[in-house]
Amino acid sequence: MLGYETFGVSRRDRQPLIDWMVQALEGSGCRMLHVSTPDQAPFRLTFETALGERLGIVAYAFLANSRVTKTRPADEHRFQIKYGTKSDRWHEIWQDPFELYTTLFFGIDLKEGFFVAADPVLHDPTRFFISLEFKAHNVEDLLSSGWTCWERTKRDRRHNEYPTEVLVGGTPASFLRLIRLERAAKGLDPGHRQLLADKLAEEPRLLRPALSDNVRVVVERPVPHAVAEEFELSQVEILDLIESAPRLKMAVRGWVAESHLHRQLLEVPGVEDCVRLEGEGQADIGLRYQGSRPLTIECKNVLRQRLANGTIRLDFQRTRASKSDPCSRFYAPDDFDMVAACLHSCTEAWEFRYSPTSSLEPHRNCDGKLDHRVRIDDRWIEDVRLALSAVA
Repeated sequence: MLGYETFGVSRRDRQPLIDWMVQALEGSGCRMLHVSTPDQAPFRLTFETALGERLGIVAYAFLANSRVTKTRPADEHRFQIKYGTKSDRWHEIWQDPFELYTTLFFGIDLKEGFFVAADPVLHDPTRFFISLEFKAHNVEDLLSSGWTCWERTKRDRRHNEYPTEVLVGGTPASFLRLIRLERAAKGLDPGHRQLLADKLAEEPRLLRPALSDNVRVVVERPVPHAVAEEFELSQVEILDLIESAPRLKMAVRGWVAESHLHRQLLEVPGVEDCVRLEGEGQADIGLRYQGSRPLTIECKNVLRQRLANGTIRLDFQRTRASKSDPCSRFYAPDDFDMVAACLHSCTEAWEFRYSPTSSLEPHRNCDGKLDHRVRIDDRWIEDVRLALSAVA
């Protein structure tokens, strides 16, 4: 037993979903090792790739369609997220604590032959008997290219807006690529999830699970780092390992934006006591500037997709909210003094723009909270010294 909640489902309805996954994997050269029964969801599959790598998935797979209804747009596709009986109960989307199985959360259109996948972490927990919608032009893009991604902003019937999410769609030939994406992207912000999906489309070599076979001459440093000693690898070999394994690289990248910000702040004249804050619910960095009171800075990654006029955007909210208070998803002006927007997922450079928290727009529905729909426009400051002076 893997410890996740299972649901009784219709064998007749769900068998085609399992068949689709098996055929997609076998079409990519995989050999199936285990396929769970179609009457219990989520579905568990293990297989061996053509390169000899053994992988497993726990698939929250649902049926997608474009059935026209009177109350929905004519160009809408969707998949119904539902297992078991209808209720208002929240259900946990399982993730393997041992990192052996990869969780997928997606719909399959059996008629047109494609999948659309959402971020399992962002949908944890979820209610069942809800739907996830996308548009006909998204389907046209994925069918023509075989692999694509796009943003989706969810609103519920109470007009609450949820964090922008990135959906990934593809054909059966891209299903193994989806599995590798979800392995690497677990827990990433939407901007870097989309960046990784784009890179996997542009550079298939990133899908390789093994180290490069190239022989390198390694020059050791006189005093090895403690981590290198612990792993019994050279420092160059550790960097090669991170480069060759997308899951490792993206896990490290999650900390890199804060590290670059911290390093840049340390070099600013007048900055003192600059430290990274690790406490739950705290801002990311604390410092003093030119003898000021203690200041706090929150580092946020921007979305990858720009507006039509080139403007970069920031989805400025927490990924989770209290079930009893939807407004708890949004930040308050006194949560920290300044926001540093990291542009890497958009520009692929570790650069930042800054704004005092007090300069951000108020939320239109939640009193005392800040608007989450933020545009990085000319009001944002490039010179961190000017931004610090504004809040010191």
